[in-house]
Amino acid sequence: MLWKDNYELGVPQIDAQHKELFRRVESFLQVLRSEDSWEKKLPKLNETLEFMKKYVVEHFHDEEEYQKSINYPGYEAHKQRHMGMVGYVQEVSRKYEQSNYDENLMQEFGGRLLSWLINHVAAEDQLIADYAKKRG
Repeated sequence: MLWKDNYELGVPQIDAQHKELFRRVESFLQVLRSEDSWEKKLPKLNETLEFMKKYVVEHFHDEEEYQKSINYPGYEAHKQRHMGMVGYVQEVSRKYEQSNYDENLMQEFGGRLLSWLINHVAAEDQLIADYAKKRG
């Protein structure tokens, strides 16, 4: 899933964060799909998981602040979806460490990240941009 300019919201900080997310997820998926041994994949996978734990908190906060600033009517529902993703990332991180770095869990996580890019960033976040454009 590659970044496309039509995913931009028109808010430089949020757009930069989204681009970074796309870059990180693409890299993560390439590592998961590589022929390398699991041990060789671990450092990059662990790096992405650590990034995601920070990203979901920082980015969602920034995006929610923007939504409040424009009085976005879907703010509460959008915030709930964000909270669900934060919980998921934290849960996966905990399970991953407890399972001694389970490969299947990371495969599932990669699928969920890809789904998030498609369903949330490329679709739901666009509703924010549409609303902001209508408001001028």
